[in-house]
Amino acid sequence: MRQLIIVTISLLISACAGTRPTHLGTIQTSLQPCPDSPNCVSSNAEPSDEEHYIEAIAVKDRQDPSKALITTISTDPQAEIIVKSSHYIYAEYTSTMLGFVDDVEFLFDNKLGRFDIRSASRLGSRDFGANRKRIETLRRNLPSKK
Repeated sequence: MRQLIIVTISLLISACAGTRPTHLGTIQTSLQPCPDSPNCVSSNAEPSDEEHYIEAIAVKDRQDPSKALITTISTDPQAEIIVKSSHYIYAEYTSTMLGFVDDVEFLFDNKLGRFDIRSASRLGSRDFGANRKRIETLRRNLPSKK
């Protein structure tokens, strides 16, 4: 009986991961817009869309724009970087409790000197602010200007 409970719990937790979206996993040249559901934030949303809009991340080192971001993401035990280049980063963040997976993308805009962001829950329609909190925590943990 105990094994059955363990197997059932394992299956439920692994079901929370969902399937990686087919448009992710390779270097992107644009970010998808957020769906209408409140489980996504993006710097490409209209600033008047308070539910979805989040400020882009300013870049200090244009020679190697992704270096500080990759270093900071790599220190988060919930994050796994799937794709990284000097201009695009895709990471999956897995929640500790139930194993929910969120897809997070950063796309460098050389003209504006910033990384545009999209962070979205893979499953469900609400994230209780988890995507916004993650990006704001990441922003705070980036090295400051010297």
